[in-house]
Amino acid sequence: MTSEMIEKARENAKKGTYGNVEFRLGEIEKLPVASSSVDLILSNCVINLSPDKGKVFQEAFRVLKPGGRIMISDMVILQELPSAIRDSLEAYIGCVSGAIKKDEYLQKIEGAGFQDVKVMGESSFSVEFITHDPTVRAMIEKSGLPPGQVKDIAGSVVSIKACGVKPAERN
Repeated sequence: MTSEMIEKARENAKKGTYGNVEFRLGEIEKLPVASSSVDLILSNCVINLSPDKGKVFQEAFRVLKPGGRIMISDMVILQELPSAIRDSLEAYIGCVSGAIKKDEYLQKIEGAGFQDVKVMGESSFSVEFITHDPTVRAMIEKSGLPPGQVKDIAGSVVSIKACGVKPAERN
């Protein structure tokens, strides 16, 4: 988020008389939040944009209180993408080129210390749905990939909803 977006969010919270929200400018790999101070982290398709996803999950673990939870919706891949897609600015903007394999993504969550990590839902996108997006269409045209390979790539990009729990402290 930009400073302007933070200010707009604060204005909207004030207009709506929402007193239980707070907006801070920061980086996902270095959250401006005290350790063990957060109950829940929700993330909607931003972690795949970070080059250091392991650090993102370590930071989430740091700021969560014992027993705190994460709920994430993000893009992952089921197979490696061709370099024409992986290195494409359009694919990055479309949250595809930063995506990693599903198993690796879940391992990074567990590697940060989360328990009970599970996929709560998974959705794939039809090639027709994807190719109607102007950004994706431009990326496909620029890549020169044949239609059959485009269909395979489309089937390997999925959206998952995953959750995990920071273990409660032991007495």
